[in-house]
Amino acid sequence: MISFIITTILCFIIYLLFTTGSGTSVLGLWSYEEMALGLVLSIIVGFVARKIFVKKSLRMLNPVRWFIFLAYVVGPFFVALARANLDVAYRVITGKIKPGIVRISPDLKTDLGITMLANSITLTPGTLSVDIDEDTNDLYIHWINVDEKALEKKPVDCKYVCGGFPKWVRRIAE
Repeated sequence: MISFIITTILCFIIYLLFTTGSGTSVLGLWSYEEMALGLVLSIIVGFVARKIFVKKSLRMLNPVRWFIFLAYVVGPFFVALARANLDVAYRVITGKIKPGIVRISPDLKTDLGITMLANSITLTPGTLSVDIDEDTNDLYIHWINVDEKALEKKPVDCKYVCGGFPKWVRRIAE
């Protein structure tokens, strides 16, 4: 029951954020009909997705984790994103690329942690999460410029591919 309520409330908040400014009745932002439709849709989605969205643990409801996530996105992720964009632009202009697929072992235990890290890696230019070994939670990453120093250790050390992302993801998701 708690997972249904949490999923419904979160869906309704997201619906309200996406439809802000489309009406004039409620606070000058939404119409009553629109809010009623949003509530009905949120209840339906809450019922259907209650076991998918909220699993056994409610740790992601902790607001401190959301602030840490916001700090991660604004801080280290944004810096890595900017640096990777410049690096990829340099490699495209000069043609100095050496692509390959490497395996990293981030030592993350939760599905949420692995998913967050895989998405962070994929969103960073020059890297792409290709596969996940479900037994060991290792990630296979396509990397635009495989560093020789990184290949000396199997699996490749995370710091070469994704920097400090696993530490931040561990703080947020585990």
